[in-house]
Amino acid sequence: MPIATRAFAATSSTEPLSPYAFDRRDPGPDDVAIEIKFAGVCHSDLHIVKNDLGRTRYPIVPGHEIAGVVTAVGGNVARFKVGDRVGVGCMVDSCRQCKPCLEGEEQFCVPGMTQTYGSPDPKGAAVGQKMTQGGYATAIVVDQNYVVTIPDSIPLDAAAPLLCAGITTYSPLRHWKIGPGSKVAVVGLGGLGHMAVKQAVAMGAEVTVLSTSDRKRADAERMGAKHFLINSDTAAMQAAGESFDLILNTVSATHEIASHVNLLARDGTMVMLGLTTEGLPVFAMGLLWRRRSIAGSLIGGIRETQEMLDFCAEHGLASDIEVIAPDQINEAYARLEKSDVRYRFVLDMARI
Repeated sequence: MPIATRAFAATSSTEPLSPYAFDRRDPGPDDVAIEIKFAGVCHSDLHIVKNDLGRTRYPIVPGHEIAGVVTAVGGNVARFKVGDRVGVGCMVDSCRQCKPCLEGEEQFCVPGMTQTYGSPDPKGAAVGQKMTQGGYATAIVVDQNYVVTIPDSIPLDAAAPLLCAGITTYSPLRHWKIGPGSKVAVVGLGGLGHMAVKQAVAMGAEVTVLSTSDRKRADAERMGAKHFLINSDTAAMQAAGESFDLILNTVSATHEIASHVNLLARDGTMVMLGLTTEGLPVFAMGLLWRRRSIAGSLIGGIRETQEMLDFCAEHGLASDIEVIAPDQINEAYARLEKSDVRYRFVLDMARI
């Protein structure tokens, strides 16, 4: 039978999120039904709700950082059983046939991954609706191939943001082969940035945080960062020139990046992780003279997401969170726009 689901949804780009009820699909043979315990609040949720990218279809239930417990499984499901602690991230399906999918990088699916919310939904995850609906809800039904196991040592509430923030930072650290002796800079100590610091430190890197003010210095040091730079301090920025093998730029707002390029060592790379909606000027000279690169990275595949969770469990890593009730989501969005959270809001769906 379809699963009655309570949620919070956006009905337009200008109205606050409000209570919303709908039905999830009846679990099929390959499906896992999940009671959502906690849902992280990502800055991209805010972008989608406000239609910053121009493609939002309403009503929409945001949320792609989902942690919960299995309540039912289909007949073909062997990897999960009722009672298992599981997570769902930014995607719930993909074509499974293109080269990226076959290589375990479903996030780069050529026809396009099926995002956890806001994507055309061929399986009908939400009964009577044509688009997927996300995790600000009490339940979800997902194909077993897009569900991951949350290790017992990670609390479910602190695990939820790992399903987006955690994998978004872990994937480029692995791709660019960060390890002992690497020098990594993290631009912005927010929901993404604080996980980037923790993970890079656990990999053995020497980490520097770049920020607009000194107010998060103590947090950065507590997380293992060795250095802290104010990016408006011209002398300090010049002194740090040509220092870093990798810069993870986690800032979601429009900001200046040209001066940050000069912080890269020869063959260094700045990876853009924040979802900015405007262009960011860069000058060719700074790239040419040291063979530097500017790149992008998008979450990670399902296999790598499980690897990330296991890595975090092994090293005792989790997100720094502020747990709130679902009816506080509009206040949370207002604070998120002011960067007033340390470092991720998490909705306790039991309080809906």
